[in-house]
Amino acid sequence: MYGENMRPNTQEPPEPPTPGTLLVDTSRDDRVGEFRGVAGPYWSLRPVGGGAEWEAEPRRLRPALVSEQLRARTARLNARSRGEVL
Repeated sequence: MYGENMRPNTQEPPEPPTPGTLLVDTSRDDRVGEFRGVAGPYWSLRPVGGGAEWEAEPRRLRPALVSEQLRARTARLNARSRGEVL
C-alpha cells in the first residue's frame, strides 16, 4: 500500500552549478560531463571530449573529483590531437 511506510519526498532539488562545471553522472557508470543547463526536472550534460548531450536527474550527479576532471580533460586533449574534436 502506497504511503503507509513512505514519507513524501520534500527535499528541494539542488541549485544548478555554473555552466561548464564538471559533474559525474552516477547513473551512467560515473560518466563525466560538463553542465550545460536545466531542462525541466533534469540537468543537461555533454561529454568533455564533445558529443551528444544527455539529461540526468540532479540527485544522480555529483561534482567531479580533481582526478576525474584531469582524466576527462586529458581524454579531450588526446582526442583533439588525433583530430577527432576541435
